[in-house]
Amino acid sequence: MGRTGRILIVLAAIMGADGVMLAAASAHGADASRLASASSMLLFHASAVLGTVVLAERAIVHTRIGLVAAFGLVLGASLFAGDLTLRHYAGDGLFPMAAPTGGTLLIASWLALAVAAAWPKKG
Repeated sequence: MGRTGRILIVLAAIMGADGVMLAAASAHGADASRLASASSMLLFHASAVLGTVVLAERAIVHTRIGLVAAFGLVLGASLFAGDLTLRHYAGDGLFPMAAPTGGTLLIASWLALAVAAAWPKKG
């Protein structure tokens, strides 16, 4: 496995841990719907990153496009969840439009993964 794949696995594991922590915080806090949404976004996409790394490493999808998609999933979920978490705890988000930017990046990353699957050339 390459260094890029290992970095993505580490990032996915951190996303998973953060997702579990946010799920626990949302279960015990008042009006914690933002934390529940942030948790879900991290947990779902952590699994998707792990799956994408496996697909790319096995050349089932185009390797470079798949790895770019995986990094996009990490960044998009982090922006989305980070913005919601900061809004909950600090009252302000990361920056204006951070959550929608993260969501748009997630959509683009999923579409990039579709392209990687349609063009499964090792790259």
